[in-house]
Amino acid sequence: QVQLVESGGGLVQAGGSLRLSCAASGRTFSRYAMGWFRQAPGKEREFVGGIRWTNGSAYYADSVKGRFTISRDNAQNTVYLQMNSLKPEDTAVYYCAAAGSRSYWVRDYDYWGQGTQVTVSS
Repeated sequence: QVQLVESGGGLVQAGGSLRLSCAASGRTFSRYAMGWFRQAPGKEREFVGGIRWTNGSAYYADSVKGRFTISRDNAQNTVYLQMNSLKPEDTAVYYCAAAGSRSYWVRDYDYWGQGTQVTVSS
C-alpha cells in the first residue's frame, strides 16, 4: 500500500509560480513511477508529468513542457511539481499518483492523493 499526500496549492496570478509537494509513504513506494495529473471542472483528468524514483528521469505533457519541472527528494520521500509562468488554463485540482511503471494514462496508476486546488487568475 502506498499513501500520497499533496500540498502547496493556492491562488496565484497569471505569470506566477507555485510548487506542489507530494509526500509518499508505504513499504514499496520507491518501486513506483510517480505522476502528476490535473482535472479542471467539467473536464477529464489529464496527465501533467511524471518521474521515476530510481533515476529521477522526468517526462511531461506538451502543454506544460518548459514551464513545469518535476523533481524528487529521496531523503524526504517527496515529489515536487514546480509550476512557472502559470496561465489561467492551468487552473485545476492537481493530483499525484503512483504507477508500477512509467505511464501517461490514468488507468495505469494504482494509488492517488486527495488532490490540491490550483487557481490562476487572469
